[in-house]
Amino acid sequence: MSPTASLALATLAFVGTHLAMSHPLRPALVARLGEVGFLGAYSLISFAMLGWMILAWRTTPPTAPLWIAPSWWWPIASGVMLFASILLVGSLRGNPAFPHPGAGRRDTPPPRGVFAITRHPMNTSFILWALVHISLSGSTRNLIVAGGILALAVLGTLGQDRKKARLLGDTWREWQRRTSILPFAALANGALRWRNAFPGWIALVGGTALWALITSYHAPMVSPLGDLLSR
Repeated sequence: MSPTASLALATLAFVGTHLAMSHPLRPALVARLGEVGFLGAYSLISFAMLGWMILAWRTTPPTAPLWIAPSWWWPIASGVMLFASILLVGSLRGNPAFPHPGAGRRDTPPPRGVFAITRHPMNTSFILWALVHISLSGSTRNLIVAGGILALAVLGTLGQDRKKARLLGDTWREWQRRTSILPFAALANGALRWRNAFPGWIALVGGTALWALITSYHAPMVSPLGDLLSR
């Protein structure tokens, strides 16, 4: 098997196991393993598939990219990654206004922080990561990995909405009406007040620190000729 095919297979395995365990297989696995056992198995398999994908990426030789983003786009892309990092860190704290079964509109406060910006801040951060990386370089291995992450984040977002609607019914559908997947859409159409969208200092400081750390390590690897220079 060629290195490129191995990378594609590893990426497919990473995406497929995530989606399968998160949605169609989750009820049966939880019933058999229990919630704690399921989370342990989910984490173990996820890290194993991620490790395989990273190893396959490293052993896949870089190829001449189909495109390289112009120099003016790189600082914009970095700004988008800063926003994505803030969304990611903000999503880790959970949403105190998140609806619970049987809750009505009056029982559920308006979403705040990154959850007011987008209903799925973690998945949105991965979508932005994938789109930014695809825009920067059209190398084969970059397109395979970023394309896989993009598919996982988009399908995961849609799957989460369907699962929550099934579990929470009208409560979740009302939450969907008050929020948005597209960042800032619910704020722009007046469903939420802009003051609700302040991410919070933990998200701002933590997200900025994460962005700075990754950028300092990653920047030399993603210069306009990064894939070519790394050969």
